[in-house]
Amino acid sequence: MSIRLPNAASVLQSKLPDVGVSIFTQMTLLAQETGAINLAQGFPDYDPPQELLEALARHARTPGHHQYAPMPGLLRLREAIAAQVARLHADAPAPDAATEITITAGATEALYAVLAAVVRPGDEVVVFEPAYDLYGPAIRLQGGVPRYVRLPAPHFRPDWDAVRRVVSPRTRLVLVNTPHNPSGAVFTADDWHELARLLAGTDALVLSDEVYEHLVFDGAPRMSARQHPALRERSFVLSSFGKTYHATGWKVGYCIAPPALTTEVRRVHQFLTFAVNTPTQHALADALENDPADTHAHGLAAFYQAKRDQFRALLADGGWDLLPVPGGYFQLARYDALSPATDLAFAQYLARDKGVAVVPVSAFYHDGFDDGLIRFCFAKEAATLDAAAERLR
Repeated sequence: MSIRLPNAASVLQSKLPDVGVSIFTQMTLLAQETGAINLAQGFPDYDPPQELLEALARHARTPGHHQYAPMPGLLRLREAIAAQVARLHADAPAPDAATEITITAGATEALYAVLAAVVRPGDEVVVFEPAYDLYGPAIRLQGGVPRYVRLPAPHFRPDWDAVRRVVSPRTRLVLVNTPHNPSGAVFTADDWHELARLLAGTDALVLSDEVYEHLVFDGAPRMSARQHPALRERSFVLSSFGKTYHATGWKVGYCIAPPALTTEVRRVHQFLTFAVNTPTQHALADALENDPADTHAHGLAAFYQAKRDQFRALLADGGWDLLPVPGGYFQLARYDALSPATDLAFAQYLARDKGVAVVPVSAFYHDGFDDGLIRFCFAKEAATLDAAAERLR
């Protein structure tokens, strides 16, 4: 596709000619147009904790808190993150706040900054599919080549033999997402061990997208790339305050990586956003400093597991085939007992005719693979889930 500019002889060649508006935006717009309950886009319909909102208001009124924060992020926030990570991952060395943590404009910016920092034209990046729709385009914008490995339903666990077949001397990065969006699959100790074995003796790096890190259910342990000694020194680990504090609109995340890798991320970050807004960073630092027992983080698993269980119980007799949800805040479902339609057509039908917006899982595959699955977001108030389930039944 080309775009002819008015009053100009030149033609702008699109870098992403096959990319349109994301499915999340499309389905949210459809929900707004039809009045459908929005279980499509992954955001809560409830506010952040009250004490966090009060902290934000307080810092918004504090003189001197409205100018640029330091490029890597407020040191007090980075120190609070380092202390929490040390508590949560006691089996790994604590990250150094000064040299290993960078505050970013959400995990989205962190992902892009990492890819821009390390992927060069012709480099290959291993991506597990279904995959968050940012991954492929961001890799391609760096001149990189995504090498996709399909995660088989219903459990979406990696087939490590399949991964070995795509790893080559050109592999620059392996992109991991755990808990996984959209399936909720969680990397186990065996998965981390297999990844370490696979990359031993190579120069490949790991980008571990762990934005749902606290949302691991049924008593399973929370595990990070940082906890594996052989992976820690080659990994960028990303997290998101938006997911942790129900504040996706704040767009604050962070990247933890060894000093040499952090240096490269910051080289890009300083020209991408430079710094994240200052009052919000102060408020988040307050939240972490005032919760030394990590009560909020520890409570998230039970909080979201209850929502998962409520939603599954509401849909249990409705003809849906509900897939397992080990983590995250999304529920995948097969609908073949209800309709023979494609997943996109069925998602559009649900929004227009039944008043519930969902996401077709084919949008998470680079080739549009349609396995007859849709994704619900259950990060909603109980009343919202009740109302949606009534319509779906």
